[in-house]
Amino acid sequence: MSETLDLAIDLIRRPSVTPDDAGCQASMMERLAALGFANEPLRFGKVDNFWSRRGTEGPLFCFAGHTDVVPPGPLEEWSSDPFAPEIRNGLLYGRGAADMKGSLAAMITATERFVVRHPRHLGSIAFLITSDEEGPAVNGTAKVVETLDARREKIDWCLVGEPSSSERVGDVVKNGRRGSLGACLVIHGVQGHVAYPQLARNPVHQALPVLTELAAVEWDRGNDFFPPTTFQISNIRAGTGATNVIPGELEVLFNLRFSTETDAARIRETVQAIFDRHELDYTIDWTLSGNPFLTQVDELVGAAQAAIREVTGQETQLSTAGGTSDGRFIAPTGTQVLELGPVNATIHKVNECVGVAELDTLSAIYERLLEHLLG
Repeated sequence: MSETLDLAIDLIRRPSVTPDDAGCQASMMERLAALGFANEPLRFGKVDNFWSRRGTEGPLFCFAGHTDVVPPGPLEEWSSDPFAPEIRNGLLYGRGAADMKGSLAAMITATERFVVRHPRHLGSIAFLITSDEEGPAVNGTAKVVETLDARREKIDWCLVGEPSSSERVGDVVKNGRRGSLGACLVIHGVQGHVAYPQLARNPVHQALPVLTELAAVEWDRGNDFFPPTTFQISNIRAGTGATNVIPGELEVLFNLRFSTETDAARIRETVQAIFDRHELDYTIDWTLSGNPFLTQVDELVGAAQAAIREVTGQETQLSTAGGTSDGRFIAPTGTQVLELGPVNATIHKVNECVGVAELDTLSAIYERLLEHLLG
């Protein structure tokens, strides 16, 4: 059994459902301390985080990730206990195997080998680890970044271990992410009997042309790195459940995933102008989960491409697809951010798994990346 596989199994055994870390971070910090890292636990609210650094000079390379996992869901649908990892047919099964305890294990073992070979490496290596990525993401990476910023500790390059790969490790890396702007819209009507519509005001009827117009808006056309901005309704709720009652309110939840061709302020202005033109009586609460970011093909991306080529013999595809990640909190500081991890086909699913061989491949890629940047 390889060191990376052994550590991944140990981490998966710990039921670290958000925001519970279940001892994962203590295990990681113990191994980092043995390499000369200075560990700094950072707890905000009920969330455990840590910042660990080896070296005091720049440039500073950082591995970022999360120890928390999503709930396993119906246990009876799993082929084995989600927190009792099993290897079957070359795959390691367990909650967090791909997202992202396999990556965490690969980061640690890659760093161990690199430091043994380069005890006086260039610059510094750091780890930024949270237990609040799969949840609200309020007291996790965002707070750690605020702490670092307050003391002017600047990360130059950051690799986030999110499962970026599509079919085999390293075939896709994420050099950016779209922004995410969500909203809870309430359209206010007047409740009444369906037989007397003149005495009521139906918010559903009012909403239909508005939502149709929003769905047809061309927000932008995207660019070479990002697809066009998209608008999606995720939930609509109204009524009492009775067929003879006109509802008094309609609640609509929607989300926009937006490119660097627009921004949250412009989106809000466009949406609210449409509402006002239709003379809706409404309230709306916006939630900006993160702005889009893009890392150009520079030192970090180039090093990752070279490392993947050297370890796997394949070229890699750059992508900005997918949901949000904690990279959205790190990139605004001016850091080059890249996401590189295992195949994402089973993340958040029942019977989540990762290829056993993938773990060693990923660890080797991470090690080569360190060689290119700090060796």
